[in-house]
Amino acid sequence: MMHMTFYWGREVTILVNSWHTKTWLGYSLSLLACLLASIFYQYLEKHRMRLKHISSGSLKAKPSPSATIDEPLLQTMGGGGKVRWSAARVGGAVLFGINSGIGYLLMLVVMSFNGGVFLAVVLGLAIGYSLFRSEEENSMLLDNPCACA
Repeated sequence: MMHMTFYWGREVTILVNSWHTKTWLGYSLSLLACLLASIFYQYLEKHRMRLKHISSGSLKAKPSPSATIDEPLLQTMGGGGKVRWSAARVGGAVLFGINSGIGYLLMLVVMSFNGGVFLAVVLGLAIGYSLFRSEEENSMLLDNPCACA
């Protein structure tokens, strides 16, 4: 029976068999790559959220929370049920796809179960969040208690 537990050491395989570290230099460079990829994830997320706000017109007026909390799954987009395609909306969709791919790759990187790799990814996400995400931007997001909305 195989147990999946975190381990510490310089020998780790990340994503593919050809990305296998054997030296401290290779391990350190791999940790740096994981850290930078995590920071880049937050950078793209910032731009994705900006495009989402632009395409939805939420920069103009913030709806009342009670209007969106009551029936979040029954709401239509744009008020009339028609999807409005714009460059910002298409760009946001593309960034969502790219960011989702990066996010899943980061998850798989963490699943190498190496403690250093885990810390590099989490630290990179935290650094990226502090560099690229602002409190003003977070306050523009609508807090909705419904997890499925």
